[in-house]
This record gives sequence, C-alpha cells and structure tokens, in this order.
Amino acid sequence: MLRTSFTKLATNTASRSVAAAAAPRSLDWNPRWLSSSSDGALCDKLAFIGTGKMAQSMIRPLIQKGYQPEDKVAIYDVSTSSTKAMKKEFGQIQIADSISDLVSDADYIVCAVKPQNINEKFWQQFPSDMKANATFISIMAGVPIEVFEPSGIPKIVRAMPNTPAQVGAGMTVWTCTPNLKTGERDDVQKLLKAFGEAIFVDEEKYVDMSTSISGSGPAYIFMLMEAMIDAGVHMGFSRDVATKLCYHTLLGSTLYAMETKEHPALLRNMVTSPAGTTASAIYELENGKFRVVINDAVWACYRRSLEMGGHDSAVGPGRSVDPEKQVIHHHYNKGLPSSEFPTSDSDSEDERA
Repeated sequence: MLRTSFTKLATNTASRSVAAAAAPRSLDWNPRWLSSSSDGALCDKLAFIGTGKMAQSMIRPLIQKGYQPEDKVAIYDVSTSSTKAMKKEFGQIQIADSISDLVSDADYIVCAVKPQNINEKFWQQFPSDMKANATFISIMAGVPIEVFEPSGIPKIVRAMPNTPAQVGAGMTVWTCTPNLKTGERDDVQKLLKAFGEAIFVDEEKYVDMSTSISGSGPAYIFMLMEAMIDAGVHMGFSRDVATKLCYHTLLGSTLYAMETKEHPALLRNMVTSPAGTTASAIYELENGKFRVVINDAVWACYRRSLEMGGHDSAVGPGRSVDPEKQVIHHHYNKGLPSSEFPTSDSDSEDERA
C-alpha cells in the first residue's frame, strides 16, 4: 500500500514546481499510518486560542476530513488578519470577540499561543463559569501542565505536534492529567490524529523528550536536505533536479524503512558495498562525527525544553546531576576550561545516562 501511495505522490510531485511544493497543502495520498476521514462531530464547540500555523494545521484537517463541522469550531486571535483569513477559508467558522467569549461554553480549548504570552493577565480572561467537563489542550513547546492550572480547567492535555501536521503528516506526542477518562482520552487521540500520527505517554517527561526528536526533528531533516541539495548543485545539477533527487530519496527511504520494519543499520548495510561509493561516503560521515553531532543536537534540544519549563537541564552525557556542581556545557562554550569537559572515552554508563 505504501509503494502504491509513494508512486502516486511521485507522479503528482513531478507535475508541480519546487516553489509550489513548498506551500502548505493537504497531501493527496493516504498511507495507512495517516488518519482517515470521519463523520459527525467531536464535540459541540472546539475552541482555538491563537490561529497561527500550528493551529491552522489542526483546524483544516479537522474540518476537511469531517471530524468537526466548521460551524462548531470557534477561534480567537489578537491578530484579526489571521482570523479573517480562516473565516474566508471556512465561511461558517465562528470568530469570538474575546478569550472569555471563546472559552465560556467550549468543550475543548486548544491553546496555540506563544509561551511568553502565558501570564496572569492571560488567565484573568478566563471566566469562572466554563463547562464542567471542558478540556484544555496545550500545543506549546516546553510549557508543563502545572502552568495551565490557573485556567480553572481541571482536565489538561499537553501535546507536542510538529510542522508536517500542516500537510497531514504530523507526529504528535501527548499526555494528560489523570482525571481524563478512557473515552475522553480516545476523543483527544482522535482529534490529534486528524493531522497525522499521535502517541500517548503516561509521563510528562516524555513530551519534553519528544520535542527533541519529533517536535524539532523536521528542522534537522530540512538542514540535511539543504546540505544535500547544495552539494548536488555544487557538482553540477540544476537546483530543481538536485531538490527532486533529495526529496524523493528521503521520502522513499522513510517509506521503505516503515514498510520493511528493518533496523536502519541493516538497511544501510544493504546499500553499502565493500570499498564502494557508499562506503566512502559513510567513512566521511563517521570521520566527521555525524552520529555525535546528531546526538548532541537532540540532547541540546531536550535540555532547552526543560529550561523553558523551569526544570533542571543538567541531563545527558557530560552533565552533572549534583546541583552544587552543576555545569551546563554547550558546544559553543569555547572559553570553558578543558578540565570541565569529559576527556576520556572510558566514562561509566552512569555518567553517560
């Protein structure tokens, strides 16, 4: 099924320019790991505080796939231009005049504002007479559940989606307060799977961890794309051809790995012949500490997520867990004495954990 879907996508992509392909749009393919359409409504009122890119990436598939009628979706944003744009796209969507008006009778409240906007003034706009079973859903990076308690809503969901949600291929990791019942969790899962895949985790720490892989991960992939495309242009390909080669190589490799379910190391070995071209390339990647750089980037992202939530970020390789000896190392801290960095490959497993 994935092979058929890939062929269809490849055909459609070939007929589009690179510029058009870069614009957010719904995918015209439907591999089995993406959600299917639904009939009916998730709730009587689904409210969105903020209508930025991530909010829009949720709203569009929810309406277009039939999960929620547009007249049962309400939005509010201090930027009237974004709400007007959504109103133009979905004529029956409801625009609230204030946060109070938006959330007063909402069943689900999706908070999609910037973390720095969450303060006492923000919470003062929440009325005291909201629905008893209302659920608050945050999609803000690095903001822990405890920050949303001033909302007065006891049922809180913290989710970490990513930008591919804008084309229906998102990956969301989420958790919630224990008071959400099984049926309510199923509804939240259904909502989050409307724009891709969703995974529930029991502990909130895994949401912070996921930020470093699936949340920020697309940026790593885009940087890899950029480097491969530029290398292709440097060799003599036109940018359009280099871009197409890169896009389809990454897409095909991902689908192939998902279809075969083989370990990536085995798949890599299948491509790597002794003393061949791939072996030469792999040697350079290993010599450049490709794995170490990726590992360090993932850990750095996780630490920053912890810092944004006000938690101790002294975790990971080379980090002290003793608050009195805590030293936060960064790859750009060139001025620190060399004695403060690990100098041996024989560190214990505990020090690497």
